[in-house]
Formats: sequence, structure tokens, C-alpha cells
Amino acid sequence: MRVVIVGGVAGGMSAATRLRRLDTDVEIVVLERSGHVSYANCGLPYFVGGVIEDEADLLLQTPESLHERFRLDVRVGSDVTAIRPLDNVVEVAELDSGTTYELPYDKLILSPGASPVIPPIPGIERAYPLRTVEDVERMTKVIASLPRSAVIIGGGFIGLEISENLRHRGIATTVVEAAPQVLAPLDPEMAQLVSEELERHGVEVILGSSVVAINEHDVVLADGRKIPSDVVIVAIGVRPDVHLARDAGLTVGPRGGISVDGFNRTNDPSIYAIGDAAEKTDALDGSATLVPLANIANRQGRVVADHIAGREVRVIPTIGTAIVKVFDLVVAATGWNEKRLREAGRAVAMVHAHPGSHAGYYPGAERMALKLIFDPATGEILGAQGVGGDGVDKRIDVLATAMRGGITAPELADLELAYAPPFGSAKDPVNMLGYMAENVLSGLCSPVQWGEVATYQDRGYELIDVRTIEEFDNGHLPGAKNLPLDELRERVDELSARDLVVTCQVGIRGHTATLLLGELGFNVKNLDGGYQTWAHSPAAKAIDNGASASTKKG
Repeated sequence: MRVVIVGGVAGGMSAATRLRRLDTDVEIVVLERSGHVSYANCGLPYFVGGVIEDEADLLLQTPESLHERFRLDVRVGSDVTAIRPLDNVVEVAELDSGTTYELPYDKLILSPGASPVIPPIPGIERAYPLRTVEDVERMTKVIASLPRSAVIIGGGFIGLEISENLRHRGIATTVVEAAPQVLAPLDPEMAQLVSEELERHGVEVILGSSVVAINEHDVVLADGRKIPSDVVIVAIGVRPDVHLARDAGLTVGPRGGISVDGFNRTNDPSIYAIGDAAEKTDALDGSATLVPLANIANRQGRVVADHIAGREVRVIPTIGTAIVKVFDLVVAATGWNEKRLREAGRAVAMVHAHPGSHAGYYPGAERMALKLIFDPATGEILGAQGVGGDGVDKRIDVLATAMRGGITAPELADLELAYAPPFGSAKDPVNMLGYMAENVLSGLCSPVQWGEVATYQDRGYELIDVRTIEEFDNGHLPGAKNLPLDELRERVDELSARDLVVTCQVGIRGHTATLLLGELGFNVKNLDGGYQTWAHSPAAKAIDNGASASTKKG
């Protein structure tokens, strides 16, 4: 049997090597358009920034090493120009020699990946994408000339990674994002933390605007502004490469990727599709989704190899867990965010926490912001986000595992997680999220979200801040009255309303005050995540912008 694989890197090479381990006799041919069949494309931004110094470190395997170990027939510089499913044949063009030939197959695995989205704007030919080794080689030649300024079009994962690495090179860098926030998988109050980190390290962030033209030394925004740019990098996103599949009559799904079943078979039973080109099944609603991540591509390659070899395969949908480093921040997410859930009409409940990465009395603890989203009736975990320093990654990994295992939000409190002062707390941040969710679902507390405070104030609720006077003076919500928690029992007669919204720094003291005031007969709600969450939200930003505008006007 001959298995032909179109495209290498994560998905294609995982399929090839797994299949060889399962079957020593099958003929395996890998056709790769570029000059590199196995490389760490997730490391490309760090090579641009000089963090990874040697390009060879990104090249995991060569055709020679793959043949020596696995007896794979790997052909780089080989462009598959057509698939003829009725004949079980692919047409191949050798890019170096210009010769063409036909290659029959018994099974065909499509792993062509995705192509950068290149917007049709004047001057776009000046912009550099960052997708392949060849892309990064072209870019590093330009960066080596030490340009003074760079503009990155797109505030997604790749855009932010490359912005950090350009700043490492000392290049004045601007990120232009058409959406009102960076990193679409995050909700606004979490994304604002990332924007602040970028600006703290000298990256200018322009949101809610788009590039309409690229000139020789600047870019023009939709509002008419011109931003200096000796180098322009386009990082808007990627689009599944489906032209071969579409021309061959294979089904392209609603999200624009190749439609596959649980075994990654296309509508032609002898043809599979994996990686960025293939649609995935979303774990939350069963819909088609696109998740261009290497770990999913690797798993799909294994699934296809096992299916071809006749092994039993588990059909697993995706929850879309992702992580990115942005200077000193770790940013991670899994599942759906609040925006997407509300747009889909899902009922949601959520809690925000700001714990330390480990016990506060042990040196080096770093603060993080965590958001857990869950079903208000069943407690099913729908998504989670984390932004902070050390420890964010393992908390999101635990939450992603809980989602996969069907553990509900309150049951997070029951997890026995490794604890010692250098690594965590006796009440781990994940446990704390479980306690908080249990309080919400049981009705013990009624939280108010950052975007609801003004609405409650309009309805006559009094806003009470139970932090210390010093904390209150360093910043507080508009209209709040300061009654420190330790003085609350003695000063309760100073409350002018029976309906109250209580806030503190992160929500913990507010919870204590809420229960106390509830026992005293007040109708009380606690601001979820406290002042810390509100201060980084669009609500606070709008007030800051208004104050700045008023100051300038005055």
C-alpha cells in the first residue's frame, strides 16, 4: 500500500512517523512544497527577535534523517498541482527542475496547512507575512539592517509575539488592530491587561482602526493618521489552504476548511485531511470550527495513521486551548469566551479572581487574573482565561483538563492539587475558582459584573467600597462610599439605601461584607473581581478617556 502525504510540518510528519511505527511495509511518500519538511514554525517570531539564535534549532528533521530512521520518501520542493480522486493519482511539479509527474496513491493525507490572510490594500506587497522558514529568512535580512520603525497589522497571537521580538531588537513598533481589543479569544477586561503590558514595553497599540495604504516609509490608517514604518508585517490571521481539495470535489465546510468526519476522512473515503486546512468539531456545541494549533495537528496526524492501520480511534472534539507570551505576561485561554457565548444565546455565569502564583509569604509570588465562565444551571465549565506571570499556564491546563473530563465549576474546589509554598497555595487558584462558583450557583452570593455597576447605580443601589482609606484614595469606582470592612459593623447606620453593591480590591473582602450586610437585612451584591477587574475594563477606560477629554477641553 502507498500512502501519499501532501504537506509536512506538524500534522503531515506526525501521520508519517506514526504510520511507519505501526507498519514497516507501507510505502510512505511526503510531498512538501517548501524547502523544509519538519520545522518549529511556532518558534519563528523568536528567531526574528534573536531569542533563538541559530536557525538550525528550528529545523527538527531533514529528508535524509527521516529516511534514515523511518524509511520515508520525503520530497521537498514538490508542489502538488492537482488531485484526481477517480484515478487515485496526484499530479506533482518539481519546483527546481520544472518537471512534472503523476503519483498514484492508495490513501492520501492532505496536510497543506493555511495561508496568511493578505488584505487587498495599496502597497501590501511591501508587507512581510510570517508563516514559513522562507518567510522568516526574508524578514531577518530586513531586520538585520536595523530599521528604525515597524508596523504590525493584526493584534493576534503572532502579531503580539513578533511585536515583542522587534522591541528586543530596539525597533520602534506599532500594532494596528481593527477590533477594539487585542487577542480575540480574550474578553475585553482581560485583553486590556495585555494592551497595558505592550505599552509598558514601548509598543504603541492602536485599536479600532485599520491600515488602508502602505507607503515607502509609513502606513496610512482609516482615520487619516500616518504611522512611520520602515518595515510592515502582516499578521491578520490565516486561511485554510483548500484549493486542491475544492478542485478535486472534496467538501469544504461552513468555516472554509476541508470537511472531515471524526476520523479525519473527507467525503472521499480514501482521502484524509488534517491540521490547519481541516475543520474541527467544537466540543461545546458540535459546530465546525477552525483551530490552527500544532498540538491539534499532531493529534490528527496520529488519528489518521491509526485509522489507516486499522487501530481503534477515539473521536475527540476540540476546546481550543491556547497560550502566548507577551513580554512578562503569560496569556492563556480555553473554551469559549463570554462574548461568543452571549452572541450564541447561551446563559452564562462567571467569576474573576486575582490570586498569587504561590503562597504569598514565599518570595517571588506573582499576581494573575483568572476568569472562569460556566453554565448557571448545571455548572458546566464553558471557558476560562488567564493573564499574569508564573503559574498561569498550569492553571489553564488544569481547567482545560477539567473541561475535557466533565468536571463542573463547583467541583474544582474538590481537586487535590500539588501544594508547597514555592509552587502554590493551600487553596490553589483553581480551587478558589471552584469555591467562588459554588457560592454563585448555591445562591450564597449574587455577583455584579464590571459592566453592570452603572446600571445598578441607576436603579438606586448604593456603591460601598470596603477597602482601607489608603486603597480607596489610590483609586475607586465613581460614586463609591468608603466604609472599611473592619469598621462596617459600627458604621452600618451610614448606609442610605437598603440595596447595595459592595466592592473591594479583588472580591474577597467584598464577599465577607456581602454576607455580613445580608445578615443585617440588606439586599447586597458583590462586584465580581473587585476594583482590580473593573479598573482594567472598558467601563473604566471610558471614564478615563472622558476625563482626559474634559481635561483637554478645559
